[in-house]
Amino acid sequence: MATQLKPSIECSKEEWQARLDLAACYRIFDHLGWGESIYNHISIKVPGEEDTFLINPFGLLYDEVTASNLVKIDVEGNNVGQSQYMVNKAGFTQHAYFHKHLGARADAICHVHTTATMAVCSHKDGLMPTNFYACNFQDQIGYHDFEGVTVREEEGERLVENLGDYSILMLRNHGPVVMDKTIQGMFVKMWALQRACEIQVATLGMGNPNIVPQEVVDVHQRDISVMQSQGGAGVFDFEAWKRKIDRIDTTWRD
Repeated sequence: MATQLKPSIECSKEEWQARLDLAACYRIFDHLGWGESIYNHISIKVPGEEDTFLINPFGLLYDEVTASNLVKIDVEGNNVGQSQYMVNKAGFTQHAYFHKHLGARADAICHVHTTATMAVCSHKDGLMPTNFYACNFQDQIGYHDFEGVTVREEEGERLVENLGDYSILMLRNHGPVVMDKTIQGMFVKMWALQRACEIQVATLGMGNPNIVPQEVVDVHQRDISVMQSQGGAGVFDFEAWKRKIDRIDTTWRD
């Protein structure tokens, strides 16, 4: 596997590791087909700093994102790093509000427009307990009605209110926001949500879905929480996918 021994920009060792992980995450999302042209976002808090986070440069595809060209911005959207790129206002407005008001539970955030997740967000019943993965998330997802493109800070209050104590917010007619304390945890949560939505879309296309009873969902969630603790909250998954993209292209490390 390729290694990066020295940061190509001036930053702390901790920030460089965060940059590597975030750049890898963008490449993984691209490999899995979760990109959306130059739009959508993954962001993470800069370790050891207050109110700063890293996000993708506006205008680049996910497979063009590298550790050094990520943009470092504060919660007001100001570029406080060395990148010459701009950011998409729809990205930092939404992400900045979560980073600013939710603390460590939102240190890593992604927002996607995958076909399957957008389809479920656009269905009146949202995510239904029709499959293994969907049962992971029952009664653990918030929903927020569509208000147009997210560029107004005042919408942030309603986003946080509708999120509640959850870590996934399904933006109706739009797409999901997934967050976690770590980028690894956020990734594995997004992966399972994507699978849940893909399978629901396929199942509803056949008609007559078999809905899992709540008592079974409760047992499933109890047991899955034990299993997840054995996987390092997504660490094993994320490292496996990093090895995958390293075999394809190592330029994300630049």
